[in-house]
Amino acid sequence: MFKKTILSACMALGVGASAMASEGGAIHDVAFSFEGMFGIYEEAELQRGLQVYTEVCAACHGLNLVSYRNLGDEGGPALPEDQVKAYAAQFETFDPEVDDFRPAIPSDRFGDSQYDGAPDLSLMAKARKGFEGPYGLVVNPLFRGVGGPEYIVAILTGYTGEEKEQAGTILYENTAFPGGWISMPPPLSDELVEYEPAADTDLESLSEDVASFLMWTAEPKLVQRKKAGLVAVIFLSFLAVMLYLTNKKLWAKAKRKD
Repeated sequence: MFKKTILSACMALGVGASAMASEGGAIHDVAFSFEGMFGIYEEAELQRGLQVYTEVCAACHGLNLVSYRNLGDEGGPALPEDQVKAYAAQFETFDPEVDDFRPAIPSDRFGDSQYDGAPDLSLMAKARKGFEGPYGLVVNPLFRGVGGPEYIVAILTGYTGEEKEQAGTILYENTAFPGGWISMPPPLSDELVEYEPAADTDLESLSEDVASFLMWTAEPKLVQRKKAGLVAVIFLSFLAVMLYLTNKKLWAKAKRKD
């Protein structure tokens, strides 16, 4: 029974995003630092999110597309090399060459989820959509993002404290989940994680920190992509002006004859 409940809990975060968005009212906008054309990840926030993931989420969910060494990347958590090695060494990974488990090294990946059916969280923040419109127009990503991190925050903070049993499974009332009931017990609460250096540890802050971290795992090159896009826009704007002036000069004589 316990394992069945855990499996259902782990699967809960990975389903129902579109239905929740259509029901509306549950997701609220969060002013994440990485949103907008010039948004960037906050290093300290990503490090706090990593801590929340490690102490809470990793009990069920994996990050199979993320390597430990990525934690040292510029624009990400940016942990020093010695801290990356120390962090990886806390975990074990199966090595097919020796057909046994060994301490993880920076080049290893975080690994799979702990339970069958528990969704991997590597791309969860990009796989979920929290915002629509307005009127079906795809303009929100320019100003608020797609709403994936907001979806995660809404699920983590949407519990009311009410419970019920259905078909042998305990369900928890959650205002952000379609149908209003979810099998995942509340994973976070105020002051569940202790930060060093000190930072806000209320439920909303913990949820936003881990949502930011999961956004980074889903798109670690976000800042580089935005820089490249800005350069491309500037270049294309300059090229458009040059083409306009060239065209104007080439047709100047013909227009004077007319």
